Amino acid sequence: MSTIYILWLRQIKRYLRSRSRIIGSLGQPILFLVALGFGFGPIFQRAGQGSYIEYLAPGIIAMSILFTAIFSGMEMIWDRQFGFLKETLVAPVPRINIMIGRVLGGATAALFQGIIVLIISIIIGFHIYSYYLLLLTLVFMALISLFFTALGTAIASTLSDFQGFQLIINFIVMPVFFLSGALFPLKGLPAALNFVAIIDPLSYGVDGLHYTLTGISHFGVGIDFVVLSVITIAVMIIGSYLFSKIEV
Repeated sequence: MSTIYILWLRQIKRYLRSRSRIIGSLGQPILFLVALGFGFGPIFQRAGQGSYIEYLAPGIIAMSILFTAIFSGMEMIWDRQFGFLKETLVAPVPRINIMIGRVLGGATAALFQGIIVLIISIIIGFHIYSYYLLLLTLVFMALISLFFTALGTAIASTLSDFQGFQLIINFIVMPVFFLSGALFPLKGLPAALNFVAIIDPLSYGVDGLHYTLTGISHFGVGIDFVVLSVITIAVMIIGSYLFSKIEV
């Protein structure tokens, strides 16, 4: 447990020291909230869907978590390049503890990022449906963080260069985000897009945040929670296996 705590704390300290990274990673969510939220707001309202900011904010919160979480895998490649990972792996502790510590640290940093974007959304004009559901909001944010941090770590476990990691992650991240219902409602989509949305893991995170923050759900909050929990456990198991196969 001490190994998990040490690695968790190290990831948090690394995140907090990178002030430029924190500020820089807020640029895209703010741009989406302002440019899309207010730009497409009148069109969304004329279509009878209400305020676009109210719909958009949960998706942008999920987006900020997604990017921060999955790109935390790059830190493992950085550690491998400069030898820190080797020093960690040769320590007399189970590798699964190292994996869990890294994932928890990256997920916590992503959760912080999501909370910051939530606060910014409220400042811009987003109204929370029920403050009683804020705890459940944090649960969904934590599940999104854990899933994509574990996914990023699993992918990084099989790679040794930054370029390959960035190419794979960019190939995954953009379709996952744009087809998750973060920017447009999933109701009434063509059958092909609806199928993609159903198999998109972020769809359930976005839908869960929509329910807790706006009171509207497409799949059902119970389904969102169960699916996210199951796939998070599955990717943690797969990531632990891949991490255990890293050669020192």
